[in-house]
Amino acid sequence: MTILPTLKSPADLRKLPIERLPEVATEIRQAIVEQVSKSGGHLAPNLGVVELSIALHYVFDFAWDRLLFDVGHQCYPHKLLTGRLSGLPGLRTSAGFAGFPEPRESAYDLFSVGHAGTAISTAVGMARGDTLNREGFDPATKADGRRVVSIIGDASIVNGLAMEGLNGAGTLKRQFLVILNDNGMSIAKPQGAIAGYFDKLRLSQTYGGFKQAAKEVLKTVPGGAALREAYHKMGEGMKAVLNEGAWTEHFGLVTVGPVDGHDLPSLIAHLREARDFDRPMVLHVKTIKGKGLAYAESDATTFHSPAAFNVINPDGATLERAGLENEGCRVEIKKDGRSFTTAIGDIMVDAMTRDAKIVAATAAMPDGTGVSKLLPRFPERTFDTGICESHALDMMAGLAKTGWKPFFAVYSTFLQRAFDQCFQEVSLQGLAVRLLLDRAGLVGGDGAVHHGFCDIAILRVLPKAAIMGAMDEASLAAAVEFMRNYDDGLSSVRYPRDNVSAKFAEQSCPAFELGKARCLTPQLAIGAPGNNGVGVPDVAVLAFGTCAIDAMSACESLAAATGSEPNADLRVAVYDARFAKPVDSALIRELLSNNVPIVTVEDHSVIGGFGAAVLEAAAAMGLDASSVHIIGLPDSWIYQDSRSKQLAQAGIDAAGIARTIRKVVQSTGRAEQRAGQAEVQIKTATPARSR
Repeated sequence: MTILPTLKSPADLRKLPIERLPEVATEIRQAIVEQVSKSGGHLAPNLGVVELSIALHYVFDFAWDRLLFDVGHQCYPHKLLTGRLSGLPGLRTSAGFAGFPEPRESAYDLFSVGHAGTAISTAVGMARGDTLNREGFDPATKADGRRVVSIIGDASIVNGLAMEGLNGAGTLKRQFLVILNDNGMSIAKPQGAIAGYFDKLRLSQTYGGFKQAAKEVLKTVPGGAALREAYHKMGEGMKAVLNEGAWTEHFGLVTVGPVDGHDLPSLIAHLREARDFDRPMVLHVKTIKGKGLAYAESDATTFHSPAAFNVINPDGATLERAGLENEGCRVEIKKDGRSFTTAIGDIMVDAMTRDAKIVAATAAMPDGTGVSKLLPRFPERTFDTGICESHALDMMAGLAKTGWKPFFAVYSTFLQRAFDQCFQEVSLQGLAVRLLLDRAGLVGGDGAVHHGFCDIAILRVLPKAAIMGAMDEASLAAAVEFMRNYDDGLSSVRYPRDNVSAKFAEQSCPAFELGKARCLTPQLAIGAPGNNGVGVPDVAVLAFGTCAIDAMSACESLAAATGSEPNADLRVAVYDARFAKPVDSALIRELLSNNVPIVTVEDHSVIGGFGAAVLEAAAAMGLDASSVHIIGLPDSWIYQDSRSKQLAQAGIDAAGIARTIRKVVQSTGRAEQRAGQAEVQIKTATPARSR
């Protein structure tokens, strides 16, 4: 690596002759592959936009001009070109740069971006703002004004918000460039009619160049007069690939392409012409996802965002460095356990085999949600809608209305985009749609843009919603079975981006009952026999989802600290809460009526979450809830790092739960109170024990 370390800003890039730019592209690819092989991250999407990123920074000055990303996981080359090479070794951790655009890192990143479809609309807003500020580019009156560019890709153009953005962009009367990065892929294979349109376009002669006389064709197309005027403003290179039949023309955007997204001289020439064009334009760029790395090109879905991986020589030896030229090598992605995503795929295969009325869907995330296991087994009952969460949920509502049992597998963070559909088309209609909420809670390296921190809060407002959390694989299967037969309204189960725990694998998992918690320490339940003659525990932990596993670990650590058996000196009753709506009101009444302090734990915002539901239930029953202590995500953002470090930061790991238990016991004096109670019981024979 010789050139990349010298590029402290894009200004340094622009000093290079065009002939040296392919060297920069190679160095960027090598740096990305080497790092992602160690840490994991978005690989194929970034390899596909290396030349495009170089060309954009070579032509525009984004220290002044505006660059907005859609599907922000394509930003690694951009970050390396804007002086952040030193942050690459700490990729997706607090020690390095985020895997998505992040304004905290650099003025070159305008928005934190992790959801699809947003770039065109935010760019329209910035274009209007710059014009109102008299800073916008105008070839006649403001030649040094700000240009605006948005780059949209990985099939996010089909997102409804992207369509709304195009509709708004067509009304602009100034320079505005949309780069449509068409790599023939979404996260997985793109779906829908527009994806089919692009497939046909790539296979047609259009891609080889528009050999027909474009000037003549323009006479016959809708809006021809405006397009003819635009045609005359274009350079010859742009005219050659003017796509007069593009559907984007109907939004009022002149469309050029497709052009080769890996031909740097051609890209630079087209961008230079587009830079000074005085009206909205779409430049359709054809790229290859995973470009430059054979195994990423051939399997872009697997290498979209792989975990760390090893490159294995033909002789079986592991290479120390994952370079670009590893012919004959194979790749092994590192695995450290069975994930919840893998588990839900197997659980749903079993459920759909047993119940022919179940249908399933995902929104462009078949691998990320486990639905990839269902597509080949149940092709007529499984759907991938592409990046269209709102459409997917409404489609599920339609299926429910016609008597089917729909399950929608979606990341918690992307469910937020379909809340209106949860409200209007599902809950208001009394329909039973079932949500499988993957990546709930803190998500690790993807950071704040992907945390599933508010699904409980937004769904809890819906009447008759059943909101569940799974602590392990057995409870996830039990929750799915409950949902299969729950017909009163919307239901959901949440689970994290993590491996399933085997802590309770040897125990049978009881079925889910609406609004009932499961006691994980039955010997310490109120009134349970054999609890040292004292009828109540010192404290009860009501943990939602996988936090129940951490709560058990916390109790074990408390016991280990005194060298005694678990909970021998400090008796903590731990409950797998299971339901955030309805919560177990009978359990809450029993605990608070017996003056047992409650600690609630959740991998979710404290505001509107499970703990808030416990407080509301206590208030509704007229109980004193002053001894209820809530542990959850703080009212502040938690940025990229390992999931374990994020949990520790929020205080909802085992150590944090143990600290809170100690504080609660100390503040309430439960240990001393129990000791005194036991002494009285010994002196007075046994009356207290019979209660």
